Amino acid sequence: MIRLTGVELRRLMSRRLAVIGVAAVLIITAFLLFATWRDSRPLSAAEQQQNQVYFEQAQKDWELHGEQYQKDCEASYASAPEPKPALKDFCPGPPTIEQYGKPKNVFSELMPTMLQGLSYLLVAMAFLIGASFVGAEFSSGAIGNWLTFEPRRMRVYASKLTGAAIGLAPVAVVLTGILVLGTYLIIDKLGITAGTTGKVWGNLAETSGRVVLMTAVGAAIGGAVGLLLRHTAAAIGVVMAYVVLVEGVFGGFLTQVQPWLIRLNFDAFVLHGTSYYVEKCTTGQDGSYSCNSVEKHLSFEHGAWYLSIGAVIVIALGALVFRRRDVN
Repeated sequence: MIRLTGVELRRLMSRRLAVIGVAAVLIITAFLLFATWRDSRPLSAAEQQQNQVYFEQAQKDWELHGEQYQKDCEASYASAPEPKPALKDFCPGPPTIEQYGKPKNVFSELMPTMLQGLSYLLVAMAFLIGASFVGAEFSSGAIGNWLTFEPRRMRVYASKLTGAAIGLAPVAVVLTGILVLGTYLIIDKLGITAGTTGKVWGNLAETSGRVVLMTAVGAAIGGAVGLLLRHTAAAIGVVMAYVVLVEGVFGGFLTQVQPWLIRLNFDAFVLHGTSYYVEKCTTGQDGSYSCNSVEKHLSFEHGAWYLSIGAVIVIALGALVFRRRDVN
């Protein structure tokens, strides 16, 4: 089994699509760092001067009409639906210079979102490479020749999925490390890193570990789907159809089913819990009809069980089909 996996690893590293996929994600990671640098830059002298003019105008307006503005705001606060923020947040009072400046990026707040975005790229890349890695052998007929040398199909199946997973996990480790370190260096110069405690670093390390794990699982699932459909394009088509029809259309109309969609469970696992919104509509005594967005939480445990069961089902189905179906 170890020798078979080693052979599959060498095949994976020699594939052109694997090299192109890794290079593409590396370029996008570099672009994310560049975008972070641009967003973290302070305002220019001209922009600061213009904002100072706006601030002085707002101060003069508040001196003339501030009392009425405050009364109107408090009246709106009293009639606002629950839940609502504190009064001082809803009605902040006179303008301050901070409101007309550019807030600094905070590393501990920015990094989880960036890791979430990178996780989508890594898993998509891993799925594509895994599906191509296995599906191409069926398209070319090479799998038949391989089984003449190693007729034990389950060993062949396990080695291919293991090779895809092991081969792409180090790529995820390197890219997450580049993103975290690069972002920290940028924010340390242009933003705020003061609140980056040991606990924050620990949470980021756990999140990065889950990103690496999902990359490996994505490669294995891609291999299983490529085997089931026997073609890389078919595997990509199925995924795109799911994303557009189920996640986009179906999930957008029926918000109650969101906890059973892949993307939200993926976020819950990677981010150790996530939130989503559902529409809650009520009919008043006067016949009026109103809807409000209600925030709900999806736990890490729900996402972990959902993804684990789904991965086991796909991989087991691939093993059953490969064991019983003719490869020609």
